[in-house]
Amino acid sequence: MNTPSTAQLMDKVDAKYTLVIVTAKRARQLMEASLKEGNTQHFNPVSAALNDIAEGKVKWSKAKKNQ
Repeated sequence: MNTPSTAQLMDKVDAKYTLVIVTAKRARQLMEASLKEGNTQHFNPVSAALNDIAEGKVKWSKAKKNQ
């Protein structure tokens, strides 16, 4: 499983900070799902999260500021 390039990922989000936050949240979801299933195989949840983002499987929205 190859990690997508930064350019591919930046097409899916508006900023690098957003990419980091979305990746971290998705990686945590994948780890929690893996633990609930009792999956003892070792995998890299960050790489899997990046692939999901590049494939458009992860949706995100920009939060509005309260003024």
